[in-house]
Amino acid sequence: MGTAIFGSIEAGAIYALMALGVYLSFRILDFPDLTVDGSFVTGGAVAAVLIVGGTDPFIATAAALGAGFLAGCVTGILHTKGKINPLLSGILMMIALYSINLRIMGKSNIPLLSEETVITKLTAFWQGLGIDQSLSFLGFIPKTWGILILMLILAFIVKFLIDWFLKTDVGLAIRATGNNETMIRSFSADTDILKILGLGLSNGLVALSGGLVAQYSGFTDVGMGIGMIVIGLASVIIGEAIFGAKTIVRATLAVVGGAILYRIIVTLALRVEFLETGDMKLITALIVVFALILPKVLDKQRERKRKKKRMLQAKQNEYEKRGEQLASINTDS
Repeated sequence: MGTAIFGSIEAGAIYALMALGVYLSFRILDFPDLTVDGSFVTGGAVAAVLIVGGTDPFIATAAALGAGFLAGCVTGILHTKGKINPLLSGILMMIALYSINLRIMGKSNIPLLSEETVITKLTAFWQGLGIDQSLSFLGFIPKTWGILILMLILAFIVKFLIDWFLKTDVGLAIRATGNNETMIRSFSADTDILKILGLGLSNGLVALSGGLVAQYSGFTDVGMGIGMIVIGLASVIIGEAIFGAKTIVRATLAVVGGAILYRIIVTLALRVEFLETGDMKLITALIVVFALILPKVLDKQRERKRKKKRMLQAKQNEYEKRGEQLASINTDS
């Protein structure tokens, strides 16, 4: 059990990058971008092909981010310049990326187990520090703590960069575009460019996650992105339901936490006897449904408590008022 949970947290830290990308498109831009299912694979495909070809894995991973950025920009161009519905533009790009990813890979699957990747380099670097031995007092000794800690550091670096970016002039303009496009246009802002940039950044993070997941798993597959948008939404919704999203800093933290919690929930669910690996999509759907319903139920309970508190306060005020009136009558008499 401990090993499974540890592995789910490791994977959650990597998928948190994808969830942050989904957060940018769905929450900040208010754009239902289904490109994610394709750009996730694009990141894995570009990274895998370059690594197999002898490119440094860090450069290959950066190239994966760039490929995802371009894919997101194309989606933005289809919507803004082609005047295509947001949902349809994402679907069209997702479909196109399936063939593009096959072209990039040359086949449906590329193994990476015998290649030097970012994961193997980070593992070697971490083991050279000798920190694993110093953490043995915790009682639970995984193969290495390096991937978990370094991926968490990466996720939080990206989180802080997003927090900073969304407070810049361009970031504020992107947020305003998602909130009220008509209003920001009245200030002579080019909302088309802002949408294209926002979708590019979103899919760049998704592709970065895809490239790292491919190296973490030891292979990339043309079908590895199926349902990824649902997983990203589940991470965002779970995180917001549990941690809240009143500020940007809190919302991005919630997304990272939600991605990790999602992986833990799926891992625990798959340990139930009557559930199988093939039920993962069903589990994901049920998690999303639960995460959507739970906040509404909690809000109703809070509203009942507030209403009850207001009624009690009103009664107390009424009693106090009557008491003052009786006291006044007694004094006059």
